[in-house]
Amino acid sequence: MIDWNRVRNLRDEIGIDAFEEVVDLFIEEVETEIEKLRTPDEALDIEAQLHFLKGSALNLGFADFSDLCHRGEGAADKGLAAEVDLVEILNCFDRSKAAFLTGLTPEVINA
Repeated sequence: MIDWNRVRNLRDEIGIDAFEEVVDLFIEEVETEIEKLRTPDEALDIEAQLHFLKGSALNLGFADFSDLCHRGEGAADKGLAAEVDLVEILNCFDRSKAAFLTGLTPEVINA
């Protein structure tokens, strides 16, 4: 669900202080965008929304969530946006966020 190697690599690349800021910013920005998927309107560009979420998730190691966003983005690109299972994507985000926040311990990060 979470690619902890990616998480550690990011932490190593940017340093622990910047990493904490990135995590906070990621959660804040992604939560804002997730809310748009929870209550989509006709103007929502599902393909663009999932593309943004996919990239953000991949950067912070949310592997399963990123994969679902990638598949949904591809379907939307083919004109199948109505067939994208947003409930599955949203549930995966919730599970991934919980696993990430629970697993974000010094033991895991410093492994």
